[in-house]
Amino acid sequence: MLQLTNVGHVYDNGTRALDGVTLTIPRGMFGLLGPNGAGKSTLMRTVATLQAPTEGQIRFGDIDVVADPQKLRRTLGYLPQDFGVYPRVSAHTMLDHMAALKGIATAGERRETVEKLLQQVNLWNVRNKALAGFSGGMRQRFGIAQALIGNPRLIIVDEPTAGLDPEERNRFLNLLAEIGETVVVILSTHIVEDVADLCPQMAVLAAGRIQLQGAPHDLIRATDGRIWKKTIGRDELDACKTRHHVIATRLYGGRTVVHVLCDADPGDGFVAQPGDLEDVYFATLAQPRRAA
Repeated sequence: MLQLTNVGHVYDNGTRALDGVTLTIPRGMFGLLGPNGAGKSTLMRTVATLQAPTEGQIRFGDIDVVADPQKLRRTLGYLPQDFGVYPRVSAHTMLDHMAALKGIATAGERRETVEKLLQQVNLWNVRNKALAGFSGGMRQRFGIAQALIGNPRLIIVDEPTAGLDPEERNRFLNLLAEIGETVVVILSTHIVEDVADLCPQMAVLAAGRIQLQGAPHDLIRATDGRIWKKTIGRDELDACKTRHHVIATRLYGGRTVVHVLCDADPGDGFVAQPGDLEDVYFATLAQPRRAA
């Protein structure tokens, strides 16, 4: 179990990227959902010991992550948002090199580890292909392979499906789900579908703070009877925003579909709409914006 208590981070220029983040993350898939600039990557780098928090505590089991980052690194797998590789090197050679850096010293043990991982991520048939020739999804699966070296108990993946086509996205998410059955996996993303499809627990991070956390199905249930929908003309949107708590808009067939949050029927032609995780997410993001 990963526990964060009042974690904050202030950059040298005075920007507060994290503000009192407190989370308990159990074994399995955990979704950290938030818009770009919310502080997700800062939080992931902090948990991954690439930077120390300005304040707060982080513990993983019996490991004090802030006091002993090296101890966590021995059981950590990390796939950052921007994962760089040597493009002219083959997948097999690169993974063997990374295994050596991770402390797997003997050639036989490295060979066994590398072959097992390449098969697990379905890259065995292209093991001798240069990484420069990999598709986006193949590169991400290679990134997961390197993150799995050494059988880590904590795995962090930051925006792993951004830019993937639907087929590669599904393949990658299925791989993550399989891995998440036995270890702690943190999926940091701005893509609501990724969290809805995979994660039994989640949190929403915005403006450096945890705005909401819980099980997705419980959070969706809390919106029952509170989401209302109407299709309007584009020229009506500003007036609609003035009268109602608009949480999301979507252009459809040249018209604008508006979702509003209201505890009772807002009238004005709105009809009840079953909520989903996207409604939960947009409603959560709307709260700090309205407060500002």
